[in-house]
Amino acid sequence: MAAEMALSHRAPREVLSEAELEEVAKRKPPTKPSLRGCLHKTRCSGSAAKSLLFRFLPFLRWMPRYPIKDWLLGDILSGFSVGIMHLPQGLAYALLAGLPPVTGLYSSFYPVFLYFFFGTSRHNSVGPLREVLVPTLISLPTLYPFSGPFAVISVMIGSLTESLVPSENFLESVNGSNATVNEELRDAARVELVATITVLTGIFQVALGLLQFGFVVTYLSDPLVRGYTTAASVHVLVSQLKNIFGVSQGENSGPLSLFVTVIDLCKKLPETNVGTLVTAIIAMVAILIVKELNHKFAAKLPMPIPIELITIIVSTGISYGVNLNDKFGISVVGNIPSGLKPPVAPNFSYFGQVAGNAFAIAVVGYAICISLGKIFALKHGYKVDSNQELIALGLCNFLGGFFQCFAISCSMSRSLVQESTGGNSQVAGVIASLVILVTILKIGELFRDLPKAILSAIIIVNLKGMFKQFSDLSSLWKSNKVDLLVWIVTFIATLLLNLDIGLAASVAFGLLTVIFRTQLPHYSILGRISDTDVYRDVVEYEMAQEVPGVKIFRSSSTIYFANVELYAEALKKKSGIDVDRLIEKKKKALKKLKKQQKKLEKEKAKRKKVLPPLQSPSLPQNAEDGPGLSVIELNVGESTTPSEPTLHSLGLPQPTFHAVILDFSPVSFVDTVSIKILKNIFRDFHEIEVDVFIASCSVSVLAQLERGNFFSSAITKHSFFPSVHDAVVHISRERQQASVDHSTRM
Repeated sequence: MAAEMALSHRAPREVLSEAELEEVAKRKPPTKPSLRGCLHKTRCSGSAAKSLLFRFLPFLRWMPRYPIKDWLLGDILSGFSVGIMHLPQGLAYALLAGLPPVTGLYSSFYPVFLYFFFGTSRHNSVGPLREVLVPTLISLPTLYPFSGPFAVISVMIGSLTESLVPSENFLESVNGSNATVNEELRDAARVELVATITVLTGIFQVALGLLQFGFVVTYLSDPLVRGYTTAASVHVLVSQLKNIFGVSQGENSGPLSLFVTVIDLCKKLPETNVGTLVTAIIAMVAILIVKELNHKFAAKLPMPIPIELITIIVSTGISYGVNLNDKFGISVVGNIPSGLKPPVAPNFSYFGQVAGNAFAIAVVGYAICISLGKIFALKHGYKVDSNQELIALGLCNFLGGFFQCFAISCSMSRSLVQESTGGNSQVAGVIASLVILVTILKIGELFRDLPKAILSAIIIVNLKGMFKQFSDLSSLWKSNKVDLLVWIVTFIATLLLNLDIGLAASVAFGLLTVIFRTQLPHYSILGRISDTDVYRDVVEYEMAQEVPGVKIFRSSSTIYFANVELYAEALKKKSGIDVDRLIEKKKKALKKLKKQQKKLEKEKAKRKKVLPPLQSPSLPQNAEDGPGLSVIELNVGESTTPSEPTLHSLGLPQPTFHAVILDFSPVSFVDTVSIKILKNIFRDFHEIEVDVFIASCSVSVLAQLERGNFFSSAITKHSFFPSVHDAVVHISRERQQASVDHSTRM
């Protein structure tokens, strides 16, 4: 209490301008990076090498301290649980990517195993992407637990395989009449393409991580991602309908391909395979019921019932026993080769065609991974290195591409299962990868009779959570209509333009909304709330009263080339006087005055010629009128020479205020254009006899003004003040001093 009393009764501090504050506070000169300093930071030493090794191989830091007794059992149980989930998901999302099912198993093995060495998150489960959570780090404590899986990466890859390697390129005639697709050649070509995309995606991610560009994910806002994933879920749904109805359908890609596919499907509905449709419906109903039970009894179950795996096993058994393919024409997965394949180099000729798509996949995949990793890190009290996560994901993709994997990211559902079943580290990921390895080596070939309709049913059921995102429309309507517009435009653009172009268009539109919002900020005139040093908008606060003779102007945005002219116009409008018109009138009045002065000077010159010269000093006393008049004229002329015409002397209206304060608290940076316009503001208001002051200008902005040659003899740092109140007090004191000086002269 004593300290509070002392603070409340201390004497008010002296008002300081920025120039005076720099002298009192002894501002340090800006430091310039030197070559020697950079070399000193990058020099090689034992400790630097060790730190670098631990940074790129994080498992070396935590593995020696791994608590075997406390964590091992939980990691083993968690690994088996996640491995069981990997199997149906890997098969299903390989189908979604337009690839042979075995590539889904490869993508569930290699990246998971590699992430153990390079990842910094203890709970992330990598592999074929099932779902998306919002990647804005601002909302990290908030988890968006979509109840179903969603293969955004798989469908992005699938759109590429269909456009660059369509089935039509592999048609072969049978018996000289019917043409069928050579699936073996097509699948081989698609695997080569996708492996190349995956390698390039990994290169982008590693490069961005090494360059510390982990922040690129922030350009994907919450509404943008949710609108994008909702539209992508529609693409996924439409792509799987042909397997549900059991019809053969051509592959379409590019803008409007979604609508072409839907129209083509409607035309082929009479060809529906009833057996395939019944199989899919039964599977979807069973999966939906068990998932609801899993959700309802989540607290009582040690782990979720693996209904997807059970459905695959049961349907495969029935298909094999009844021979669904031959008897009812139900399409099955077909041969799944056992064993691992040797690494194959990517086809570099594809790089130019897929570079843009690979970059989009790299950014989207990383956004999901880092968001999920930071959520678990926040919950369990450890740190996740965002740039190292980008490198880890990139290495998983880069190396996985050589082994016929497709691009992967982290799965929220598997990560949640890994955490909830006792997983404490990426040892659980290693166990899960071993489960998949056993499947690839021995068990995978048993699923050759698995109906494709079952995999499509698994994909469609897991879209349920994604379609719940349509509820965003009502919440965004109430909270932020600009974000609602971003959501809708992203959704429509992704539907119309497909996933790759739609994402680019959505990001561009999202950035444009930011630019538009900075171009149309809220401008306000501030007033002082009585008995305080707080200043608020006079329109919004009844108790805020304008300081007499002072206009305090504030913009809610920073100022730069795109909005600084609007800033200047708003300032002149808010001041309540037409500054430009008044300056124009002043120029006309000065021009008129100048003409009058020239005319007067000509008349004086004529009078001097008319006057007789002084012949002698013996002139009579009463004859001095001529010369005396000339002297008087000259004296009068000298004494009435105007110093500087004022608005009052010119007969022009004067502003009702004598000072303007620009509140720079929202200004975070300035550029050369804004510096030029600020100079014009100082000049224009000086023309109408109004002083301009700037308050609450940050040191960084002040430094930018210095580098931009803003200051001169006319504009000095004495016009800058640390706060609005300091500027108001300074103006008030100067006004009082001027009044005292004027009364003294009188």
